[in-house]
Formats: sequence, structure tokens, C-alpha cells
Amino acid sequence: MNVAFHIARKITFNHQKTFSRFIIRLAIAATAVSVMAMIVTLAFVNGFQQTISQKVFSFWGNIRVQHFETDKALVAEESPIERNDTVEYILKHQPGISHFQVFATKSAVLAHKGEIEGILFKGIDAGYDSVRLKPYLTQGHWLEWNDSSYLKQIILSNNIANKLNIQLGDTLRIFFIATDGSSNTYRKLKVVGLYKTGIEEYDKLFAIGDIRLIQFINNWPANAIGGYEVFVNNYKNMNAINNDLLNELPNVWGSKTIADVYPNIFDWLNIQDVNRNVIFIVMSIVSIINLVTCLLILVLERTRMIGILKAIGAPDRLIQNIFLLYAWFISVFGIGIGLIAGVGICLLQQYTGFIHLDESNYYVSVAPVHLIAWQVVMVCVGTAIVCLLALMIPTALVKKIQPVKAIIFR
Repeated sequence: MNVAFHIARKITFNHQKTFSRFIIRLAIAATAVSVMAMIVTLAFVNGFQQTISQKVFSFWGNIRVQHFETDKALVAEESPIERNDTVEYILKHQPGISHFQVFATKSAVLAHKGEIEGILFKGIDAGYDSVRLKPYLTQGHWLEWNDSSYLKQIILSNNIANKLNIQLGDTLRIFFIATDGSSNTYRKLKVVGLYKTGIEEYDKLFAIGDIRLIQFINNWPANAIGGYEVFVNNYKNMNAINNDLLNELPNVWGSKTIADVYPNIFDWLNIQDVNRNVIFIVMSIVSIINLVTCLLILVLERTRMIGILKAIGAPDRLIQNIFLLYAWFISVFGIGIGLIAGVGICLLQQYTGFIHLDESNYYVSVAPVHLIAWQVVMVCVGTAIVCLLALMIPTALVKKIQPVKAIIFR
């Protein structure tokens, strides 16, 4: 029989009402709260980063490939450039790229019942992958493509529709702003869909329609586009893929990641990593301090037991192992309770959405969670290792306790 384990188990599960019993419960609670906080923090940070980045990528892809212009504003009309077989071949055969599609934008003003609103009209074609954007449609349907010169349909955001008091099925006038000094041109378009991403930069600015309308208004040839939206298999690799594209694209072409186009959103997401790290450090310190304090108190309370064990010949290593196992039982209980509580809160939020947020500030109305199994395991294992290492410090006091003085200790 393992003597250290047997004694540690006996004193850990002692049901007598002692001061140490309160200290043990306090240490277990502190460890549980720390583990729970770390698991919940990880899940919420993962959820925010995944949900919001996917919203951005769904609307604009991961990388833009278009006409290279050094001084061009990041969010503005693109200079026309003809579809290029060489560029499309590079995009098709570039490792990590899953899909690409054409787009173009045009500044315009919407007019309806005496109200006007400036927008950026995003033109797409029939080959556009609408699967990524359809989840954000709140009313209506996607553009219905036909063989006419251009579709007389438009999809607006709820934000713009509310400002102009537009309902689904209404017909509005859209005035396209000329860039060459000629008179502005307007067309009548029917509102067939309303969308809401929750990202204000999109919802207050963009409307979606047929790229052929932009080509017609700008007198572009049929194969002229604003650029390509590129989707990658793993968004974490988009910077590396973008660098490869920059080296391979013809001179008049350039590319940039969507993080370069909307740096404010991605900077905000990166700040979440800082918040996560701060919480991890604070919770680890709290857990260590509580466990070390708990073990010190337990050692002092069991001074007479230590003296008796030393008097009958028990080595210091055996007594140290007793208290290490004692504290280890406490840590395991705390980690287990924290694991159950942390995962439980995350699952409760995932299925009920009881935590609501201000969408204008956080881009989502319900706090998203995303549990990753290996991260949860690492939190538990990491906490256990850190606690075990920290608990070796107070056990050193065992060596300094003298048997005679310990036995008469009150």
C-alpha cells in the first residue's frame, strides 16, 4: 500500500468540522473559478473571432485581387481592368485558394419618397457564390439571374431600408455618380431582398446588384471588372497566400488581404487575444496563491501529525508527498468542478443565447461561443501542472519541523 496516498486520502476526506475543512473548500472554489473563467474566456474569444471574421470574409472574401494603384483609397470605386486568363489560372492553381469571383463597385445615391442616402453599389455576376451571404438575408430572396442586359433588382441592408422607409418589393431610383464630369445617370430598381450582417461598415454603405449595370453605366466592355474576391481554405494562411500572389501576379495587378481593407475590425479582434492573456495570468495567480496559502495552513494544522510521523521514523520525503497528494486532491476537485461549470456555461450560451450584446458595438447581438476540445484539455492539464509545481514550495516547511516541538504544538 502507498502510505503517503493512504494518509493523504484519509485526511482529505475527513468529515470532521475543522478550520481546515473551510480552507479546503475555499481552495477548491478558487481553483474551480479560475478554470471556469479560463474555459469561458477561451470559448468567447474563439466565438467572437470566428463569427465576426466569417462575416467579413463572407461579404468580401479573404483577399482582393484588382488593378494595382499605390494611392487608391481602400474602400472606393475600383479602376476597371479586364478579366485575365493568366490571373485566373494563377488563382485556380494557387495552393490554399478554394474559390474566387468577380466584383465591381460604383458610388451612387438612393432616392425614395423624398429621402436620399449615399451608398456603394456592389456589382456581382451570376457565378457569385451566394451561399455565404444568404444566411444574412432577413427578408426576400437572392438576385434572380436572367439573360437580360442587366438585372433591375437590388438587395439593401435593413439599415438603409429603415433610413429611407423602404419595404420589400418597393421600386426606388438609384443615381450613379459620374466620375468623368458628365451628367449623373439614374435607374429604377426593385428591392428583392434585405440583409443584415451586424457590421456597421457594411450595413450602412453597401447595396448589392448586377455588375452588368455598372459596366453599362461606366461604358465598360463586357469583360471589364473591378477585381476578384478570393476565398482561402484557412483564413489564418491568407497573409502567406497574399504574399505568394503578389510575387506571381502580372505587374498591373495587385492584391491585399481584407484585414488591410478593414484594419479596425481585425485590430479589435486581435485585442481580444490580449484580454484573454490577461485573464489567464490573473486567474493563474489567484489559483496559485489560494492553493499555496491553503497548503501552508494545512501544514500548520497538521504539525502534531508531522511530529509523530517523524518520531516514528518517517522520512521528510514521505511527509512531503502526503501534503503534495493532499493538495493534489484539492486541485483535481477544483479543476473538475471548474471544467463542468465552464463547459456548462458555454453550452448553455450556445443553445439558449442568454447573454445579449449591443450589436452596434460588438457586431453580434448574442455572444458567440466556440469550444475547442484540445484547448479545454490544455487548460485543465496546464492548471494541474502549474498548481503541482507551486505546491512544492510550502512542503519545504516539513523539513524544518522538529518532532519534539511539533508533538507538543497546540
